[in-house]
Amino acid sequence: MDVDNAVAEFLEVKRKRVPATLQVHYSDFNRLYDLKLWHQLTLKVEEFTRIPEAGPYLIPLYEHFVSDWEKKVSQVKFVLIALAVARQYHDFKQALEFMDSIMAKVDTPETQDAYVLALMEAGHFQLLLGNLEGTATALEKGEKILDGFNTVDPVIHASFYRVSADFNKAKADFGQYYKNALLYLACITLDDMAVAEKVERAHDLALAALLSDKIYNFGDLLMHPILESLKGTEHAWLGDALHIFNTGSIAKYDVLSGNFAKESILQSHAAFLRQKICLMTLIEILFKRISVSRRMTFEDVAKETRLNIEEVEHLVMKALSLGLIKGHIDQVDQVINIQWVQPRYLDRNQIREMANQLAQWEDKVGTIISSMEAEAPSLFA
Repeated sequence: MDVDNAVAEFLEVKRKRVPATLQVHYSDFNRLYDLKLWHQLTLKVEEFTRIPEAGPYLIPLYEHFVSDWEKKVSQVKFVLIALAVARQYHDFKQALEFMDSIMAKVDTPETQDAYVLALMEAGHFQLLLGNLEGTATALEKGEKILDGFNTVDPVIHASFYRVSADFNKAKADFGQYYKNALLYLACITLDDMAVAEKVERAHDLALAALLSDKIYNFGDLLMHPILESLKGTEHAWLGDALHIFNTGSIAKYDVLSGNFAKESILQSHAAFLRQKICLMTLIEILFKRISVSRRMTFEDVAKETRLNIEEVEHLVMKALSLGLIKGHIDQVDQVINIQWVQPRYLDRNQIREMANQLAQWEDKVGTIISSMEAEAPSLFA
């Protein structure tokens, strides 16, 4: 029996054994294979891999069908099909061994893009097996290859940033997770993500934003539609937490912090979160005042942040060291002189308040000009 007949026989036997809803796909596979329409066949198999009910049939489909024509199609598409197959293995070690075999097939000078994709996904299975060192090696190697490309399919960058983010999560590197997770989202279409995956990603991003000691501006996340997925879920309060931190509302924070018991990682970082909300409050009040006055007393800061006055200097020094503000402290008079405040992401209420401040400033300037114009004749008399 020749290869073509073996493939046709496999497809026909399987067609009769799969659920009725999947049978038409096997007929299409047979027709496109017979016509040697490899691109259309690839797209059809890709479509098939996205059908949840097709999962149990993907491994034999690869072994007896896809492997016969895998070299005739885009190797990036081939790796994507192979990845769907790898995810059907219940044993992560078997999945890794399978992806390693795929990686070897596409490790050629002409198919380095497909090789990076396979390398990243193999690194993902390394991570699932708890081998962080193996994942780190894969990421380092993949990044070097990606840096040499002028252009690359977004799906490859998406894979790189997704695995990077998951690696950062495993290491509890909140700042890098936040950065790589957002880059991953920039490489994909959000509608293609499953609802559960959206919720998990939004949940992890919110935690990373709150817990990072380097992120004090949540604008990129607050503007991202991924946060909408938290609404109506048990994690909806995390979206509220981001807005509370962004506006520096100590009063609202004190009410919301009761939810920290739902997330053990937030509970264990309670002292840090308290300091962070105080810093965010300091930035917010200075940002509001800088157009009117560049000076603020320790007493005013203590009142706004609910700190003891002797704690204010340390808070301001922390803000200065983080580059959140620029200026200097007058320890004698207990005054902060501000030169610059980190730009803020403003919600509608904050924009409205800023507009009111600008209107007041305009009125004040207008009054001064009118006064000067009124006094001008006597000055030159």
